Amino acid sequence: MAVKQLDVLAFLEKATEVPVFDVRSPSEFGHAHVPGAFSLPLFSDEERKVVGTSYKQISRKEAIKIGLDYFGPKMSVIVKQVESVLKERNQEAVLVHCWRGGMRSGAVAWLLDLYGFQVFTLKGGYKTFRTWVLQQFNTPFPLRVLGGFTGSGKTEILHAMKQMGETVIDLEALAGHKGSAFGNLGLEEQASVEYFENKLAIDLLKSENERALNGKKWIWIEAESQRIGQVFMPNSFFEQLHKAPTIFLEIPFEERLRFIIGHYGKFEKDKLISGIYRIRKRLGGLETKNAIGFLLEDQVSECFRILLSYYDRLYNKSTFQSRELVERIELLSTKHTTNANFILEKTNGSN
Repeated sequence: MAVKQLDVLAFLEKATEVPVFDVRSPSEFGHAHVPGAFSLPLFSDEERKVVGTSYKQISRKEAIKIGLDYFGPKMSVIVKQVESVLKERNQEAVLVHCWRGGMRSGAVAWLLDLYGFQVFTLKGGYKTFRTWVLQQFNTPFPLRVLGGFTGSGKTEILHAMKQMGETVIDLEALAGHKGSAFGNLGLEEQASVEYFENKLAIDLLKSENERALNGKKWIWIEAESQRIGQVFMPNSFFEQLHKAPTIFLEIPFEERLRFIIGHYGKFEKDKLISGIYRIRKRLGGLETKNAIGFLLEDQVSECFRILLSYYDRLYNKSTFQSRELVERIELLSTKHTTNANFILEKTNGSN
């Protein structure tokens, strides 16, 4: 067998079935990687630094010799790690990449090919993948945006739409954050902006492929500000989102308040107070004091009433300035399946 090189799209298409092994150093992988890839570092961070320094200060040949000294003792371990993953999947093929598609992926690809695996590498490596990711955001997508005040259950409606066969992108799931001062509660620490971009680009590719198969006209997506927690949407994609046709949901305040309390009222008071402090400058001193006071007195409903009123003002002022609203849809509750059905009927679905 021989190692085969693939371009980005062919690599990503095969990655839907074949495991991807990233042979960059642990810190490179930890910062960002191809979603779903396994870390299989040829060098540790320190070893990579030594090899790189030798390459720059001495010669390419000297760097290769040092690299081979590191590589030799790891050969058996690398093969066993890959074999373990493939056994779980009952496969014999692997995808391998490094930063630029050079010596690191070449060495590991040679080893795995020698052992008997079918090996594919990414032409140009992760660097080429990142170029493709950024280009994705300049591509026009048929977005239809679901907007509405905080507590409308927009994310849950999108999930229900997906179960009904619609094409959906969940920005908050990709970002690992629910988009408010309390958006990180119950979630792991957010990954890097670069990794968020990688996941979004892959999701856009999957969504376009899905639309081609199911004949749907739109990609449904939630209205968000450009910043979601600590990550930011790329400018070009955010502009698309901001200009896309939008459905605005109007749900009674008390219904939304009940929904928010059900989601966030269960968290520890100290975590909720930390969230309130994060918005204290915009919330104002008196409202901050009152919200925390109600919380400490176990008047959770009154605390969230203050917070929800604040987010209504903020949402109305920033998120929908200059948006083209297709229509406003009045809903009586936050029952997401019922609401998803009603919205699709009201908008004639996405066909």
